[in-house]
Amino acid sequence: MTELTQGLFHTSKKFLRESSGSLLRTLIYTIGHFVIAITCLMLIADVSFLIALTDAIVEPLANSVWYFLLDKFWASKYIKK
Repeated sequence: MTELTQGLFHTSKKFLRESSGSLLRTLIYTIGHFVIAITCLMLIADVSFLIALTDAIVEPLANSVWYFLLDKFWASKYIKK
């Protein structure tokens, strides 16, 4: 491995280790958000599952990024000492 790839690998391992709680909460949040968005589109807009599936992707993903950033900030302020 070159120095660049070693640095990227080390940095990504450190990020995953330090963010594992936030990533897990974000993943659970995102899955729930997809289910809620799909269900709402199917019930309110009366669209098929496949159309709801494709339409309910962008907004939950954007919200998930925002949730991850908020969670990382919150977790960094309230770390057990």
